[in-house]
Amino acid sequence: MKSSHLLLSAVLIAISTVAFAQSDAQKSFNQLKSLAGSWQGTFDGKPMQISVRVTSMGNALMHEMKMDGRADDPITMLYVDGDRLLLTHYCDAGNRPRMAATMTPDGRTVDFHFLDVANFNSKQGGYMQHAVFTTLDANHHTEDWTFLAQGKLVNAHLDLQRTK
Repeated sequence: MKSSHLLLSAVLIAISTVAFAQSDAQKSFNQLKSLAGSWQGTFDGKPMQISVRVTSMGNALMHEMKMDGRADDPITMLYVDGDRLLLTHYCDAGNRPRMAATMTPDGRTVDFHFLDVANFNSKQGGYMQHAVFTTLDANHHTEDWTFLAQGKLVNAHLDLQRTK
């Protein structure tokens, strides 16, 4: 009888540990939620503003880039799908690449790798291939975006400061 109680206790502890353990995807998502707010930096010498907003009852992040002299603002949505953190980039080139995340062991960097792209045709010129978000402190983070255009990778590094 004692052995069945011990076995039942061990099973219940194991189940509760699994149930309360946060997935890596959820940890990465929570890390990115800390970026909610307004940010500024420069790209190619032009001012850039980035807005990160928690939306959909806390289940998604909306990332919007605004740059002087551009008529369109690309939108990126980040969300947990099962055991993966996914990113869908609504590109101003008219396509929608999706990427899946991994987090570095220190928990500061979330690295998104290309999965697939919807609505792509070669006349659009290219699509986002890779994105990296690194939190340096509560008021400073970097973003690295890689665009694949005609077989060549174009990199953009953004050094951003929180404005609110």
